[in-house]
Amino acid sequence: MIKRKQAILFILFSIPVCFTSSCYYSKSTAKKILHKAESAAPYDIIIVPGIQFTNGKWDKTMKGRIYWSKYLFEKGIAKNIMYSGNSVYSPHYEAEIMKLYAVAIGIPADHIYTEKKAEHSTENAYYSYKYAKKLGFNRIALASDPFQTRTLRSFIRKRISRDVGLLPFVSDTLKAMEPSMTDPQIDYQQAFNKDFISITKRDSFWKRLRGTIKGNIDTTAYQ
Repeated sequence: MIKRKQAILFILFSIPVCFTSSCYYSKSTAKKILHKAESAAPYDIIIVPGIQFTNGKWDKTMKGRIYWSKYLFEKGIAKNIMYSGNSVYSPHYEAEIMKLYAVAIGIPADHIYTEKKAEHSTENAYYSYKYAKKLGFNRIALASDPFQTRTLRSFIRKRISRDVGLLPFVSDTLKAMEPSMTDPQIDYQQAFNKDFISITKRDSFWKRLRGTIKGNIDTTAYQ
């Protein structure tokens, strides 16, 4: 009981820290990273982590990640895109939902790949990297919001490769794109997982916590 309380207190007191600049890239830093990426472009493929799909429509975070990937693709910074995400908390594959939206807003389907094993952000990065390498892609980057990109940086450097690029949102760029952003209708049943069981029923609280922090990585995946 003491250990459980200590763990919960640790989590609760750690959460506020993740709203400081140490846990996300500032607007100015994101701009510098993007400028550097543009000079090093193109990447063969970018990894875009998924996010839960509920109530039959995308939320602001998913929309931002997909439109950011569209921007990077159209600018020639990325040649291809890989959306990653299993059906974790809802019965739709996150990666497939994102692909449906991406195609609907004009990204060519033949430049989109999906990775459907990952259930945590660490796994999004790890499995997508392994899958991309298996497909023959060499220059790989992660593209997501500043918070997720920053929090995954250490994991990527230690567990995957220091060669993986990081492409966090530039808020000014997304804001400028906002007037042209549409909300297309998709047939989300195409991404339905008939065998879905929520992760809350499959995994204990502690296993899910470990997955969030370190990932419940299957190192034999995509070999």
